[in-house]
Amino acid sequence: MRGMLRTVNRVLLGVVGLVLLVLGGAVLAVGLGVEAPSWWIHTGRDDVLLAGAERTRWRDAGWWWPAVLGGLAVLFLLALWWLVAAVRRHRLAEVLVDTGDGEGALLRGRALEDVLGAEATTLDGVARAHVRLRGRRTAPEARARLLLEPDVDPGEALHHLTTRALTHARNSAGLASLPAKVRLKGVRHRAERVS
Repeated sequence: MRGMLRTVNRVLLGVVGLVLLVLGGAVLAVGLGVEAPSWWIHTGRDDVLLAGAERTRWRDAGWWWPAVLGGLAVLFLLALWWLVAAVRRHRLAEVLVDTGDGEGALLRGRALEDVLGAEATTLDGVARAHVRLRGRRTAPEARARLLLEPDVDPGEALHHLTTRALTHARNSAGLASLPAKVRLKGVRHRAERVS
C-alpha cells in the first residue's frame, strides 16, 4: 500500500511540476517576444494576467474576494501538508552495513525490520511483534512493540529480545550498537464461566 502511495505521490508531483513548467515557460516566452497562438491567454508582450475589467468584475459581490482568498488559503494549506508529508520519514529506508573493506553495503531497513519482528515472534510467549527502525543509516535505532501472552514474565521476554533478536540483528549488520525502545503489552483473554 505504501509503495502505491509513494508512486502516486511521485506521479502527481511530476504532473504538477510539468504543468507549472510548461505554463511558466509559455508566459516567459510570450514576455520575451515570441508570438502566442490565438487560443493562448496572453496576446502579447504588454498583456497582463488580469485586465482591469476582469479584476473589478465581481467587486460589488461581497462573497467574491472572501471566497477567492479562502480557496487560495485551502490550496496553500494542502500544499504545505503535502510537502511536510513528503519530507517527513516515518522509518529508516536503509542501514549501512560494515563489510570490512572500507566501502560498506546498504541493507534495506524493511528487511531488517521484518527479520527482527519474525525473530521476536519466535520467542516464548510473544504473540505478535512489530519493529520499526529510525535514526540515521549509520546509527539506527529500533522501536519494538511486543504483544505478550498472559502467562509470560515481561522481564524475561525483554531479556530474550535484547539477547537474541537484537543481538543477532546488530551482529549480522555489523553495527557497533542497536539501541531499542520496547513497548510491552499483554493479550487480554476473557475468563470462561464455570457453572
